Amino acid sequence: MTANSFELFGTLVDADLPDDPARAVGRELADRGVDLPADWATAYDETHIDPPAEAVVPLPAHVSAALGSRGVDAPDNAPRRAVVAAFDPEVRTREGASEALAAAADRGPVAVLADAPAPELARRTLIRADLDRSLLDATVSTAACGWALTAPEAHETVARRLGAERVVHVGRAAVDREQARDVTETPLPALAREWRESPDDAAR
Repeated sequence: MTANSFELFGTLVDADLPDDPARAVGRELADRGVDLPADWATAYDETHIDPPAEAVVPLPAHVSAALGSRGVDAPDNAPRRAVVAAFDPEVRTREGASEALAAAADRGPVAVLADAPAPELARRTLIRADLDRSLLDATVSTAACGWALTAPEAHETVARRLGAERVVHVGRAAVDREQARDVTETPLPALAREWRESPDDAAR
């Protein structure tokens, strides 16, 4: 069985994510009573947890470690709450996204694979997008699965969630060309038309 996954950001939606995450998270931490170190931006940019190649450190864990490296205690789950608040975007659905999602759902299981460093970011984005979420069989985020969008493990997670032997990824991440459709080469409106015109073909 063949299934499809879609990148969320830059493929299905555009979102106003922070241009300066250190500043955005720092502001939210301060609003929650955390005394930021004077060199917070430097602490934020440093590596405090060294994961395996292409593994992802959840942003709240990184923020906690950055604060801890400066001897700052952040009680009451403040790092997680600050990260969630900082990454709370305005969302715009991209042209052809709804049509491509519907066409893919007619062909087999469908997932969203989101490069989402913050908890709840993918869920909030999908709620705000003009997309039929009932068409999605799974939503996987990099923060939740622990792997970068380009890591094979992220796509293997999608395949397991969908119960599919083959998942064709629609987006811009550098994945196996035999298992991907690049939206910079075939925009979503054209992809939706292609799938509608060949409903009996396997997704490719």
